[in-house]
Amino acid sequence: MVSARRFSQSRCAAGRPLLFVLFFVFGLYSGLMPATATELDGYKLGSGDLLRVMVFGQEDLSGEFEVEGSGFISLPLILEVKAAGLTVRQLEKKITGKLKPDFLKNPRVSVEVLNYRPFYILGEVKSPGSYRFVNGMTVVNAIAMAGGYTYRARENQVMLTRASDAKKKQMKADHQTPVLPGDVIEVPERFW
Repeated sequence: MVSARRFSQSRCAAGRPLLFVLFFVFGLYSGLMPATATELDGYKLGSGDLLRVMVFGQEDLSGEFEVEGSGFISLPLILEVKAAGLTVRQLEKKITGKLKPDFLKNPRVSVEVLNYRPFYILGEVKSPGSYRFVNGMTVVNAIAMAGGYTYRARENQVMLTRASDAKKKQMKADHQTPVLPGDVIEVPERFW
């Protein structure tokens, strides 16, 4: 009886940290998703995005395509289509329009982003560079991916440049600011 009791207590104690971690992760994850999901609805495609284009009933016309540096994707039959600067829905309409008159009578096209282009983090983090975008990401997640702040970082002065901003204007960001694909995060150095 004593050994069964000890086993039960040790099993419960070992499960508590795991349970805490699960609640924390799911709570944090669910709190981040709505704001970023809304931002991604109007997401403009850019070079480096990997897309799945499906033309229903036409396997030869479907596949995975990367948006090239020039902003185009190369599709069978219709060749190059400008994708950069368009939303997923706009690209679907554009591909449908190019297929409709000459190649298919009533094409149904679906476009999905498989991998978003990376975001960039510069300045006073341990490993500056480009990182794979993850849906629901905030500035604090990005800084953690880059190894955290250095001892010289000015943590309350983080700047963010949106890839979608044509003027490339920097804005002040806090830890909960959503990060989008192609964004540039800069952590400045403090002077004392």
